[in-house]
This record gives sequence, structure tokens and C-alpha cells, in this order.
Amino acid sequence: MAEKIKNPVQELGMHIEHIGINAADEAEAARIAALIEALFGLEQSETSVSYFNDVLIEVMKGCGRGSMGHIGFAVNDIAAAEEYFCSRGLTICEESRVLNDDGTTKLVYFNEEIAGFAVHLC
Repeated sequence: MAEKIKNPVQELGMHIEHIGINAADEAEAARIAALIEALFGLEQSETSVSYFNDVLIEVMKGCGRGSMGHIGFAVNDIAAAEEYFCSRGLTICEESRVLNDDGTTKLVYFNEEIAGFAVHLC
């Protein structure tokens, strides 16, 4: 399967789901999220670990994965995407795997960072 994929954007329906930014603490995260809302009009909502500005930007309330933050890539088939990216040298961080109720993968990170950003599939 992996060797058959020529263009992962098209064949896996891959697109950036969101960008995660690491903040030092909750107060800094709140300031960053408020600034993003003011500048870009992306309304913020709070979760237990982060602030989301719309669905595009997640500001972590303390250092999350990745030195700088993370990039979430949505795909139409996580198993096929894992196979494709592993065939290109990336490795899966199994302890990061989050499952749906039916046992399929909802989210999984790679072990490798790119320019200080952790990368996950969802």
C-alpha cells in the first residue's frame, strides 16, 4: 500500500488539522489565545490542557509535545498513513496513541520532530 501512494495529500486526503503552540504556563497560553482572537477573529474555547482558537490553533497551557509545539495532520485513513510515513523513515510513538470507541486510532504522534514541532495524525 505505502509504495503505491504517490501523493499523500491527494491519496490520503491529508491536510493540516491544526497547529499547536507551546506556552510556558496557563497565563501565557491565555494571553496568546486572546491575542490570536483579537488579531485574526478566531474565537477561543478552553479545554483542560489548552485553548483552541476556532479549530485552527491550539495553545497549550504548558509545554506539550514538541520543543515548539505540534502540527496535526488529518487523513482519511490513519492506518494507511502510518504505513506510508513509516515506509519513509518515521516511527510511531505508541504511548501517544488515542483510540476511538471502535478500537480504531483517533490520534497518534510520530517520535520524530520536524523543526521543533511534534507531528500527529488524526
